[in-house]
Amino acid sequence: MTFDKRSKAIVTRHDLGRFEGDTLFDRVARVVARAECLPRKELYESWELARRVRRRMRGGRVVELAAGHGLMAWLLLLLDGSSERAIAVDTKTPPSADTLSNALGAEWPRLAGRLERRAESLDRLSLDAGDLVVSVHACGALSDVVLTRALEARARVALMPCCHDAETCDSGGLLGFLSLPLAIDATRVARLRSAGYDVHTQTIPEEITPHNRLILGVPRDGGRR
Repeated sequence: MTFDKRSKAIVTRHDLGRFEGDTLFDRVARVVARAECLPRKELYESWELARRVRRRMRGGRVVELAAGHGLMAWLLLLLDGSSERAIAVDTKTPPSADTLSNALGAEWPRLAGRLERRAESLDRLSLDAGDLVVSVHACGALSDVVLTRALEARARVALMPCCHDAETCDSGGLLGFLSLPLAIDATRVARLRSAGYDVHTQTIPEEITPHNRLILGVPRDGGRR
């Protein structure tokens, strides 16, 4: 039987044999498997995004919006020790988020206490120009909320959108040329560029998710207002 990386099935101890290597990903995956609380697709999506983000964006407070379990924030702390703190924000915190945090903190004690979770509106958290704002699959117009928050603070931003919605998302008048999801994401790129950001676009493997486009934005002025 093939191991479907898109599956929403929980990673469990039965999967430990798939992660026997010495890489950081294998170590993370073994912790996740023992915790038995995280969907398979969330593990792979977060890892693929985190390692691409850290190739271009180092340091700063990590702020994960629409964070769910907050795995992305944990990974960004693991991949770059110069980020001292992270905040994972969502309107609701999954009941198993504590399970995952405790497991990761036990494996990497140096990270214990460095991630804060908040259950609140994405509009309430105060951001600043030194932050690294990230979000994995904020649905529909929620991805635009993430962009708005980052733009307001002149913060760096990394976004993997999903659930593109014709009624709530701006397609930029591009539907004559492009499919709806691509038109919406192209408009998001244009929005960042017009706000004075350098933008890089990438994809992660489609075998992990069909919503695989990554938008990375860094203000050209270094975040100075």
